[in-house]
Amino acid sequence: MITWNINSVRLREALVRRLIAEESPDVLCLQETKTPDELFPREAFAALGYRDMLVHGMKGYNGVAVLSRLPFASSATRAWCDRCDCRHAIVALPGGIELHNIYVPAGGDVPDPEENPKFAHKLQFLDELTAWFAADRGTGSAGAMIAVGDFNIAPLETDVWSHKQLLTVVSHTPVEVARLAALREASGFVDAVRHFVPPEERLYTWWSYRNRDWAASDRGRRLDHIWVTSPLVGRLAAARVRRDSRGWDKASDHVPVVVDIRD
Repeated sequence: MITWNINSVRLREALVRRLIAEESPDVLCLQETKTPDELFPREAFAALGYRDMLVHGMKGYNGVAVLSRLPFASSATRAWCDRCDCRHAIVALPGGIELHNIYVPAGGDVPDPEENPKFAHKLQFLDELTAWFAADRGTGSAGAMIAVGDFNIAPLETDVWSHKQLLTVVSHTPVEVARLAALREASGFVDAVRHFVPPEERLYTWWSYRNRDWAASDRGRRLDHIWVTSPLVGRLAAARVRRDSRGWDKASDHVPVVVDIRD
């Protein structure tokens, strides 16, 4: 299972192909595909064995997609905040596993919902999503579920290059971290990556394009996540972050997150 904010699937189709060749995932979830559904490169990925796809995109912005070598029992999309902005795709995988591919709004630059409508939208999106999970898929009724995506929040102090300096920066503010914790707890999700990587260890999945020497300065944030519910925790085998891909030619500013789940 891999999640990756690809930052334009048509611009970086070759990088997706490279990742598939190197990792051979059964399921690949993409965010920020930035393309209407009719222009998504379906045939190219189908030729690589990903014949089941849920593509939910729009021109130039947002967009999520699930590519799978495993058959879908069903698929659906959901809209939040009264907007059809292509941020949530849902598929049912073999074994009764429900997969959610989610792209949380970034939230702009000012962490004040009164001054910044983008930040207000982010908080509303998280609140609505949390309420829905709690009501329809709460911890008392949650089956085998996986939630992945660019959640645009780095929750731990070690998920950012400087906890002190980023406390007032969108993606690491206390109000966002609290919202993400509420979402995770709504269905009893477990952070599959931190299941393997101790919370004391620094770990990032995003480095800004503004920083040319990103590797040396290492001012990253862990914005991309894979969560699983309790029926799947015992099946977790490994997790890794493909940091090396940030150095690929024409790279996304995000890198793939990989979690191995035993059959």
